[in-house]
Amino acid sequence: MNTFGEYLRNRREQIGLPLRKVAAELDIDTSILSKIERSERTATKEMLPILARTLEIQEKEIEIEYIKGFILSEIGDLKYLKNGLEEILNNNK
Repeated sequence: MNTFGEYLRNRREQIGLPLRKVAAELDIDTSILSKIERSERTATKEMLPILARTLEIQEKEIEIEYIKGFILSEIGDLKYLKNGLEEILNNNK
């Protein structure tokens, strides 16, 4: 499974945008965006709408990828992850 950073890099390359243009839209240095794409640094949730617009992705799609990436990187190895997520979803109905 791809990380969120790989997802961003793949999309950026797919539409032919240089790293510097996406970084400029986010108002961050290209080295920071490069680290995000290599999963050495985490994107903030505030970046998501800008990334969605810049990379021509629906906000819903990018948020889902962000959530998946966050959960998998932080707690993806927990034995009862699925059970915990199911409880959260069932309690919010």
